[in-house]
Amino acid sequence: MIYQAQVKDKPASVVNKIVDGKLDKFYSTVCLVEQGFIKNPDQTISDLVKSKIAELGENIVIRRFTRYLVGEPLPAEA
Repeated sequence: MIYQAQVKDKPASVVNKIVDGKLDKFYSTVCLVEQGFIKNPDQTISDLVKSKIAELGENIVIRRFTRYLVGEPLPAEA
């Protein structure tokens, strides 16, 4: 809805494409499995997991992750 309101002055034929592009961009920065792999940004985390499942023959599930920010102190060990 917000993205549609942002492009309301555009022709109706391109509004859906613009909104889809904006949503894809949003998900690629917010969702872990849609983000680029740090060693190969052209490959998403989801693609990496799928390739490792095929390579190893085992089911792989991401249960948790830790987010680090440059300049942020490391969390205290519990």
